[in-house]
Amino acid sequence: MTDDISILLQRLATQDRSALRSLYPLVAPKLMGLLTRMLGDRAEAEDALQEVMIRLWQRAASYDPQKGTGLGWICAIARNHALDRLRARPAARGRRMVSGGEDSDILDTIADPAMGVEDTTMLRARMQAVLACFGELPEDRARAVKGAYLMGLSYQDLATQFDVPLNTMRTWLRRALISLRECLDR
Repeated sequence: MTDDISILLQRLATQDRSALRSLYPLVAPKLMGLLTRMLGDRAEAEDALQEVMIRLWQRAASYDPQKGTGLGWICAIARNHALDRLRARPAARGRRMVSGGEDSDILDTIADPAMGVEDTTMLRARMQAVLACFGELPEDRARAVKGAYLMGLSYQDLATQFDVPLNTMRTWLRRALISLRECLDR
């Protein structure tokens, strides 16, 4: 199924400026919400949104509509960009001047953030538990949760996709998340 955003991305891949003008109002509000939530600062989110739009212009040719929706692909780019910005924060703040004017890197005094064997094992077990809990959900509910929280689809998009009323979709998602939490707490 090809959506309007996918079509605009395909046009954007040919450097069609009008496609970018049409795409921006469709995705900017969603991306702004995502970036603001992740970055915690509206001004930084606005800067990040501009950078994401530039990335879309540069990378639109790599979008494959067979692998997912246009909005999901765009949200993934925005999410990755926000993560890059978050990762860059400690490095930017980690430099300080010490007495004598010498540059010192505070990050040298922080423990190695790399995950050890125990952390990796615990993470793998947690991921397997999440997958098992998803397996306990009805298939349509699991697909709806993945669409909402992994692909960035709106409740309205999901309601249309599953041919259910909007309030029903909200209920599905709320109950599915409760079920997942209860399953993970067992």
